[in-house]
Amino acid sequence: MMPRVSYEMTEEDLKKLLDACKPTPVMYLSGGVPLGSSPQENANRAWSELGGRLGFDWNTVRPIDGKGNRFFSAVPLETAEQAHERKEREAAEKRERDIREIRSEIARLAARLEQLGEVP
Repeated sequence: MMPRVSYEMTEEDLKKLLDACKPTPVMYLSGGVPLGSSPQENANRAWSELGGRLGFDWNTVRPIDGKGNRFFSAVPLETAEQAHERKEREAAEKRERDIREIRSEIARLAARLEQLGEVP
């Protein structure tokens, strides 16, 4: 997973988000089905739009303690190329880690064979 990054939204972005969270009049159709969006749906849409514009996954937003309400952290979105590069890098790191572990195990087993009087 990509590391979290700190972001700062503009005053206009904050106003848009706060406006999206305001209660909205809802008309219920027969059977209790609401007609219109809830404040939660509106807020989710506003965060999604901001995330798309600033390049972060809106589902990962967290406030930053001690900073104002315009500051938050989130996980950046990856482009296809970035994801490909990250996966290749992670695979290479795993391969190197596996090689080190196997060589260490071989050395441990060779030493054990010597203790038993066998020459590897």
